[in-house]
Amino acid sequence: MHRKPPASPNTNRLAVIGGGPGGYSAAFRAADLGFDVTLIEHYPMLGGVCLNVGCIPSKTLLHATAAIATALELKEQGITFESPKIEIKRLMEFKNDVITRLNSGLTKLAQQRRINVLQGTAHFHSENQLKLQDSEQIINFDKAIIACGSRNRLIAGTTNNPRIMYSSAALNITSVPKQLLIIGGGYIGIENAFIYQGLGSEVTIAEMESQLLNLCDADIAKPLIDRLTHICDAIHTQAQVTQLENNTKHISAEIKTPEGTEHKQFDAVLVAAGRLPNSDRLNLQAINLITDDNGYIMVDECMRTNLPTIYAVGDVTGSPMLAHKAAHQGKIAAEHISGKRVCFDPKAIPSVIYSNPELAWVGLTEHDARSADIDYRCALFPWQANGRALGTQQSHGLSKLIYHAQTKKLLGGAVCGANADELIAEVTLALEMDADLEDIAASIHPHPTYSETIAQTAELALGTITELYSGKQHKQ
Repeated sequence: MHRKPPASPNTNRLAVIGGGPGGYSAAFRAADLGFDVTLIEHYPMLGGVCLNVGCIPSKTLLHATAAIATALELKEQGITFESPKIEIKRLMEFKNDVITRLNSGLTKLAQQRRINVLQGTAHFHSENQLKLQDSEQIINFDKAIIACGSRNRLIAGTTNNPRIMYSSAALNITSVPKQLLIIGGGYIGIENAFIYQGLGSEVTIAEMESQLLNLCDADIAKPLIDRLTHICDAIHTQAQVTQLENNTKHISAEIKTPEGTEHKQFDAVLVAAGRLPNSDRLNLQAINLITDDNGYIMVDECMRTNLPTIYAVGDVTGSPMLAHKAAHQGKIAAEHISGKRVCFDPKAIPSVIYSNPELAWVGLTEHDARSADIDYRCALFPWQANGRALGTQQSHGLSKLIYHAQTKKLLGGAVCGANADELIAEVTLALEMDADLEDIAASIHPHPTYSETIAQTAELALGTITELYSGKQHKQ
C-alpha cells in the first residue's frame, strides 16, 4: 500500500450496504477501528453471492466431481473403483452444511464486534440517510460504504422457464440433466461444465468469443481446453444462441456459428453470460453519485466516490469481479475513513478457474504486454519434466512467466495444472515484491513439488535450467 494524505477527521456512524466479502470485511475492520457499524445485507445470512450461491458452493461441488475424475484416472496405475453412486440429495446437504457453518462464523464475528446487522435492501434517502425497502426504517450515517455486488446478466425471455437457469440456481441441484447447454465460456460456464459433466451430464458449451477463457493467453489455457474438448459433447466458439424454444420435455436451441446453424434439444440450459452491477437498486440519482455508462460506481484509489461521505468497493466498482479483490478494497475503505494513509494499489490481482486442470494467472498476459508496447519475453515450462506431476498424472500441466526483456523483471505469470490456485500466490507475491527472474530461480523450492515448476520456468528463461535442454546453456 502506498501512503496517502489522511482522510477527513473520523466520524463514528458507518453504514455498510452489502454483506459479501467486500461488505463484511469493511464492516469488521471498521468495527475494530472503533466505528459504530450498521451492516445491511439482502440475503438472510451474511456472505453475499460468494458464500451463499457462488464461490463456496461451486468449489465444494467441484471438489466432489474432481474426486470422481481422479478415481477414474487411477485405472492407469492399476487401481479400479466401482462406478460411483451419486446421491444428489446428500451432496446438496453437504454443500449446504458448508455454507451454514461459514454463515454462522460470520454471524458470530459480527456479534463479537457489536455490529448492527439488518436484513433488507437499502437505498439512499439522502447523502447521510439510507432507507430500507418495504419499510419506513431510516438509517442515519456519517459515512457509508457501498458493497452491494453484482447479479447475473439476464437474457430476455429466459427468467420464467424452469429449464433455463442462472449460476445461483445451477448450484442447487435436484436432478442432473442428461443434455445440458451452457451459454458462456467464461469462468462460471467452465466451472459448471466440470460440475455437471462430473455428475453425468452431456455438456455443450456455446461461447461468443473465438476462444474459451479469452482473458488469458491461449498457450496456457490449452491443457484445460483440451480436457474440455475431451469430456464435453460439443464446444462452439464464435457462437450465438439465437433461439430457445420450450416444448413438453425439452428446450430446442438454435446455435449459429461461422460453420452454420445447428438445432439441438437439451434437457436444461445454463446461462453464464456475465454480470451487472447492482448500483441501479440504490437510488443513486437522489444523491447525484456518479457511475460510468455501464452502471459501475466510479471511485479513486482510496475507494472514495464523488461524494465525501460515501465509498464503494467490490463488484459494483467494476472488473475484476473477484471476492479477494472486494475484501481488500473493503479493508482499505474502512481504514481510509478512519484516517489511515492507505490506498488500493495492488500490482496484480490473481484470477483462478477451479477446473480440472485448474487455470490461474496474474499480472500481464502476452496480449497485455503487446498492447502496452512492452519489450517482453516469456518462458513456458512443461510439467512433463516435473517428477511430482508425472507421479500424479498431471504431466499435461504448464507454468509460464512473462518478464521484461532487458531488466528480467517479472511482469506476469500463469499456471495450468494441479493446485494452480495455490501456486499462483507465489507469482503474485513475486510481482508485489518487484522480483526478477533471478530472485525466483534463487529461491530454493522443495522437491518433489509442483511449486518447483515456478523456479524452473525462471531458470528456463535465464538459461540455467538442468531439467530441460534449452539451447541457451552454453551461452551463459
